[in-house]
Amino acid sequence: MKNFLFTSESVTEGHPDKLADQISDGVLDEVIKQDKYGRVACETVVGMGYVIVEGEITTKAWIDVGNLARNIIKDIGYDKPEYGFDWHTLAVFNTIHEQSPDIAIGVRRTGTKAQGAGDQGMCTGYASIETPELMPLPIMLAHKLCQRLAEVRKKRVLPWLRPDGKSQVTVEYVNDKPKALDTIVIAAQHDPEIKLARLRERVRKEVIAPVCKKYLTKKTKIYINNTGRFVIGGPVADCGMTGRKLIVDTYGGAGHIGGGALSGKDPTKVDRSGAYMARYIAKNIVAAKLARKCEIQIAYVIGETKPLSLNVNTFGTGKVDEERLVKVIPKVFDLSPGGLIKEFKLLRPIYRKTACYGHFGRKSPDFTWEKTDRVGKLLKKLKNLK
Repeated sequence: MKNFLFTSESVTEGHPDKLADQISDGVLDEVIKQDKYGRVACETVVGMGYVIVEGEITTKAWIDVGNLARNIIKDIGYDKPEYGFDWHTLAVFNTIHEQSPDIAIGVRRTGTKAQGAGDQGMCTGYASIETPELMPLPIMLAHKLCQRLAEVRKKRVLPWLRPDGKSQVTVEYVNDKPKALDTIVIAAQHDPEIKLARLRERVRKEVIAPVCKKYLTKKTKIYINNTGRFVIGGPVADCGMTGRKLIVDTYGGAGHIGGGALSGKDPTKVDRSGAYMARYIAKNIVAAKLARKCEIQIAYVIGETKPLSLNVNTFGTGKVDEERLVKVIPKVFDLSPGGLIKEFKLLRPIYRKTACYGHFGRKSPDFTWEKTDRVGKLLKKLKNLK
């Protein structure tokens, strides 16, 4: 279709699933600080008054999981008993155990040419000319709305906001290009005293207008707390788990997703590092103006140093044949599991900041997979390809 509506959503850092992602990635960061070769597959569950941290970790590091989880929850803003979930009183259960030695056999030395993939996996990356970040517009606006909700809460511009929240953005496309905002949905947890009319007025002014004004029209439909009340939220209202917001973490549904979640996994797990490489390749192809949008899929098998398959889809927007891109990509990018770690300097404690507002389209220098520094090499190799 050339003319259509497309919708993406995001969630705030106080959403239960994002609480879980941040705790899992917080554990990973603490392991890497002490033992960069530690193996981590950390899952978290949050619910009414409790946090369960589980999974498989093999490391020389010692982590105080209880205090780590509580400090993350405090930083997010669950710091009052009336929320029903606060860092002072929750119970933290640690059920972590060591990684299976059968898995460890195939990985070998982390970050070297000999390193095999930590598991099988198919990883997908996507890029589009729709935004300066080379991301789809709906997910970028959804993320920015949730970031703004957190910002006005923490800076006390809207002091009656609570940590949980969601956004949803529907963009109208004409001739396959974003034209205007059709619909904006905001769900903002709040204190019981604030009147609904006041909340809606202030969220429009302080959250929606600064983020979306370029795309707003008189026809844009806006729904803010559409049931009229959102006082009970966070883990009191919904259980949260690591890895349940993979569409939010990636491209808002505009591109495919891989076979596994991202947070809580050290970079030997290609679910994470392979997804970063796939995005890097797609972004460089689009930045090189070889296509208006591009999707990359890479597949791995546990223990092997080379990918099983590489697929390129430019959705009919490519200026060169996709078969040529498949041939040239391995000449420009190191697709080995060790190469992914080396390329992006992934043995650093950078992961908690990836757990909210997307792993892609971010300007932080720690998001090394967002660089477009292979454009020249891509073009040169394509020119010389026989």
